[in-house]
Amino acid sequence: MRYMRKLLVVSFLLFTVTAIAQPQQAAKVVVDKIAGVVGDRIILQSDIKNAIADIIRQGGQVPENAECLVMEQALISKILMLQAEKDSLPVTDDEVEAELDQKIRYYINQLGSQEALEEMAGKSIYQIKDDARESVKEQKLAAAMQRKIVEGVRITPNEVKNFFERIPKDSLPFFETELEICQIVVYPKASREVEEYTINEMNNYKKQLEGKLVDFCTLAKNVSQDPGSKDRCGQYQVIRSEKTWDPVFLSTAFRTKEGQISSPVKSKFGYHIIQMMSRNGDEADIRHILRIPPVTETEVEQSIKKLDSIRSLIIGGSISFNAAATKYSDDESAKFMGPCITNRDGGTFVPIDLLDKEMVMMLDTLKPGDISKAVPYTDEQQKGGVRIVYLKSKSQPHRMNLQDDYSKISQMALEEKKGKAMEKWLTSMLPAYFINIDPDTEAECPQLKKLTVGQKGF
Repeated sequence: MRYMRKLLVVSFLLFTVTAIAQPQQAAKVVVDKIAGVVGDRIILQSDIKNAIADIIRQGGQVPENAECLVMEQALISKILMLQAEKDSLPVTDDEVEAELDQKIRYYINQLGSQEALEEMAGKSIYQIKDDARESVKEQKLAAAMQRKIVEGVRITPNEVKNFFERIPKDSLPFFETELEICQIVVYPKASREVEEYTINEMNNYKKQLEGKLVDFCTLAKNVSQDPGSKDRCGQYQVIRSEKTWDPVFLSTAFRTKEGQISSPVKSKFGYHIIQMMSRNGDEADIRHILRIPPVTETEVEQSIKKLDSIRSLIIGGSISFNAAATKYSDDESAKFMGPCITNRDGGTFVPIDLLDKEMVMMLDTLKPGDISKAVPYTDEQQKGGVRIVYLKSKSQPHRMNLQDDYSKISQMALEEKKGKAMEKWLTSMLPAYFINIDPDTEAECPQLKKLTVGQKGF
């Protein structure tokens, strides 16, 4: 049952299958054939086929036995979900709604607009959410059950060593240079005079718009400093409960009546005027114009002096780098996730090609353990800041080994141990659940038979 080791993250694609599958796709699949049953829950063949079509649509690679893998995952997900219900694991309606909002936002961003998503799905946003709500709840219940099963699993140094020694020498991966890099960021603040000038500028834009001297789309394209929306006339679809939005921006948007334009309001990004285009409950289409008050060399120099003094405190041992980042950094993620740059998997070892060009240039002058002097830079949102950079460690290109890669090997060993715990749990729980698989599906996927040993088929 090695397949269990691949199922530590239950991610059955029922959201995209039931909610966002294209209408023309649905016409090409058998929509009413039951592929499997777990307890009182069914899995349709159309679910499996549409899940795979969705992977292809997103540019993912589909293995030859994709239908079998997705079916296997779906069956195990149902078992986990049903057991979570028996154990009364908490999954609140608010958690489900937040997950739905996040998924909707993801697809809107991918497709460019709410209208494009609704056109692809052949249904409204509300219908998409209604169709997907039960599936999202099932996914969250399954994930909660999975966490409960493996939450007590720990790994010892001896187990890590034994795991590593079992890997064939010719199968050990080769790692390019990786770095651990942390930073403390300060964004210089404009003077009060400049802020007042920006506010007056925004009030003038508001008057022009209300007097119909210029249309919103043209003005947004010409003057807005939000690179994410200016080419779309400043337009966004917003959801009141979504946490990724600046709270001041969001509350102002929902206080503004349909068709009206707000007074200038300050968020963490700068000053906005916001037009409410249309609203439906806690969802709205808005347009905005962003202006960022410019900072002068004086403010930049003040930020450089501030960070250089913090650097001196760290080097002198008065405060640790992490504590200084928590206390002084303007990078909000540093306060919750730590000050180190993370890779695509969330780890702190990053290849050099993931770093910005300004960072790469700084590394030429740093050795592991060094902290740079404060340097101005431009972040991913094209916002000017000042930062100090700590090169925590740097690896040379090498074959995986215990000395250089202990944390990675430890994580791999832990995942294997969790997989075995899941495998043991599933084996013990299978007799407690009625599981039926369509004979044609079972014939095509012989690995599914282990889930129905001793049970009758269709």
